[in-house]
Amino acid sequence: MTTEEKTLTIGILGGSFNPVHIGHLMLASYLSQFTSLDEVWLTLSPLNPLKAEASELIPDMSRLRMLSIAGKQAPGVGVCDIELSMPRPSFTINTLDLLRRRYPRRRFKLIIGSDNWRIFDKWRDYERILSEYGVIVYPRPGYPIENRYEDGVDFVNAPVFNISSTFIRNAIARGKDMNLFLPSGVYDYIIENKLYQQS
Repeated sequence: MTTEEKTLTIGILGGSFNPVHIGHLMLASYLSQFTSLDEVWLTLSPLNPLKAEASELIPDMSRLRMLSIAGKQAPGVGVCDIELSMPRPSFTINTLDLLRRRYPRRRFKLIIGSDNWRIFDKWRDYERILSEYGVIVYPRPGYPIENRYEDGVDFVNAPVFNISSTFIRNAIARGKDMNLFLPSGVYDYIIENKLYQQS
């Protein structure tokens, strides 16, 4: 890399992606194209410390495989598995610190929904996340955000997708066809591997 090349700004969009759906991919694509971000990395979380859904999680490698299938379809969207090698539960500040050490020529910003923004003060070292990395907040259904100035925070008017992984899982368990709700190839992977289906 030459000194003339600019430092890329990478948005980190974390989640359990259980499974990844079109809402995730459309949001990541929007943010990579219509904000100051150069790329968005879908970052797989093995276990969210603020969620008690571990019993519903399918194996990490299956979720990572679906992310990889989805990520190939969107320019500017990548897949990051760094948290799979970190101690659990994984805390976002530790992930960002490790990414910064591993990729010193990139700048990282955290991407969260407006629902998480309301409880952001419960996150470990949230003030350091704001001051050292910065946060991009996108709207989530039922959690309107005000476009206001706040140090370290960018509020973006991204499209709102009222779709969730929980809905997808429940629908598949009931035998519904979710092909159009998932990135191309992901539904095939789920069916072939009998994921989320009632036993």
